[in-house]
Amino acid sequence: MFDRLREDIAVVFDRDPAARTHWEVLTCYPGLHALVWHRWVPHRLWGWGFRWFARWLAHWGRFLTGIEIHPGAVIGRRVFIDHGMGVVIGETAIVGDDCTLYHGVTLGGTSWNKGKRHPTLDPGVVIGAGAKILGPITVGERAKVGSNAVVVRDVPPGATAVGIPARVLVGEEAKRREDQAKRMGFSAYGLSQDMDDPMVQAIHRLVDHAAAADARLEALIAQLQRDGLECGDAKATADGFDPRRLNQMLE
Repeated sequence: MFDRLREDIAVVFDRDPAARTHWEVLTCYPGLHALVWHRWVPHRLWGWGFRWFARWLAHWGRFLTGIEIHPGAVIGRRVFIDHGMGVVIGETAIVGDDCTLYHGVTLGGTSWNKGKRHPTLDPGVVIGAGAKILGPITVGERAKVGSNAVVVRDVPPGATAVGIPARVLVGEEAKRREDQAKRMGFSAYGLSQDMDDPMVQAIHRLVDHAAAADARLEALIAQLQRDGLECGDAKATADGFDPRRLNQMLE
């Protein structure tokens, strides 16, 4: 028990730069409280057949932490719930090892039928704030779900799902946009191109324009290098491009 508790505390330090001391984490992190309580009390009672008592104790955990975890849900190791307020995890949900959930996340069902009706998160999944993962679907290993996304179909391993309903970004489109966004100092995965917000559309146009400009610049530098001009590494030069230097070379 204490080994698992130490592991859960270490996860907080790994994923939250605001964590300062072990005492602070142990006393001030409701995500940690909710997970420890769920694993060691309601979930065990649920497995032993004390269903009403497990639900009643889980209700008290919800009252104290703002995080609702059904006692039937299966939670893996090194799971981190950051902030946590408003998180809901349904009865047949499965959360794999090393997953991260932010506040307002719902792992919910779309059917009143018995049986598997809640999502499965494979190891290493990151779910952004306010996202809704609905139905007996699977979010693949190390996939990301953007903030406020509504996911109703499977997400492949390593992919990113954004928007309402969520659209899965894979391949060159996702890599190009995310790489360019990181150069500009932010992560774009929480902003879906399908959103009607004009500000979001403007951000995506800016990111795409910057990526296209970098590609043209790298092609130009490569051509100059083929013509015998020393320009340094094309990619590094594009990252730190100075138009005045290019004008000097062309003169």
